[in-house]
Amino acid sequence: MATSLYVHVPFCTHICYYCDFNKVYLSGQPVDAYIEAVGRELALRMKDQTAPLRTIYIGGGTPTALSAGQMQRLLSLIEEHASAFADEMEYTVEVNPDEVDPELLKIMSTKGVNRLSIGVQTFEPELLKTIGRTHSPSQVEETIQLARSYGFDNISIDLMFGLPKQSLANWQETLKKATELAVPHISAYSLKVEEKTMFYNWWRNGRLPLLTQEEEAKMYEVLENETHANGLNMYEISNFARPGFESAHNRTYWLNQEYIGVGAGAHGYLNRERYENTGPVSHYINQAEAGDYPVREHHLLTEIEQMEEQMFMGLRMIEGVNKDMFYQTFGQTVDDVFSAAKEELTSQELLEETPTHVRLTKKGKLLGNEVFERFLLG
Repeated sequence: MATSLYVHVPFCTHICYYCDFNKVYLSGQPVDAYIEAVGRELALRMKDQTAPLRTIYIGGGTPTALSAGQMQRLLSLIEEHASAFADEMEYTVEVNPDEVDPELLKIMSTKGVNRLSIGVQTFEPELLKTIGRTHSPSQVEETIQLARSYGFDNISIDLMFGLPKQSLANWQETLKKATELAVPHISAYSLKVEEKTMFYNWWRNGRLPLLTQEEEAKMYEVLENETHANGLNMYEISNFARPGFESAHNRTYWLNQEYIGVGAGAHGYLNRERYENTGPVSHYINQAEAGDYPVREHHLLTEIEQMEEQMFMGLRMIEGVNKDMFYQTFGQTVDDVFSAAKEELTSQELLEETPTHVRLTKKGKLLGNEVFERFLLG
């Protein structure tokens, strides 16, 4: 039974050059109709839900592109259709630093939201322009101060490294400013040039100067050192937190547990089946209004696929894959299924074993994608 819910808000006032998530420009969109369609899908998805929700995550797009009234309606629909909320539930909303005002924060706080994930990416003004962000560095600090005044103490900020023309000094300065804000959680991701983005078009035309793998590795090393020095423990390849502030929602994904996904382009995982919702907003609304599940495609996982996912998702966590949990789930040990990959990666010093877990080494964390690929048996 899933105890985590993801809700997708696909609207943006401005689209960043690196983003390949399902999103559309806010202007001229049927936002109110979309929110009601989300309510209809919630009614369908939650009708058999008996377990209390342990985590809720509203992402995008840009949830804070909604007006205060629209945000209130969305949160009310979630409240209406959820069977129950667990005690100490983690309830996250993604926010942009230049779109948060007191009214929005008051509504979110009143409706039970207790965690904010703020898209910062960098504190270098020129780099913000380079990647298509519209906020200023000063707005980040202002947003965090305002959020704290409304009782939000569980705040995460997203950062990016490996950006075009980003220097190691730029990255060090961004980390310095980020840690000075004393937020309890930082997520930091290296740039991936994805199709259907402006960056991809520029890269194909030779107009996007990218850093070398060695330069990115150095930035990652600095990231590890700076977060550790400031009391933030790495608990996943890209995530760092003070004790007790780890993301419970994202842990659902890394533990390969089931979750409900609602909204245009949202993904979900229920009863061994992964599904992806219809992406275009108008199509999503039409399907929801017709009383249908607005699903574009779905796939029932084989047991082998489940075991593969258990490995490459679990290895993202610093603790690694729990060997006992793997056996309890599948009735086979990690060695029974993946002995060849495990032996090869261990000999390459990319993987190591403890009495309870299989996990990445320090070197393995730098080459995570190469490690994960070795656990694909198909």
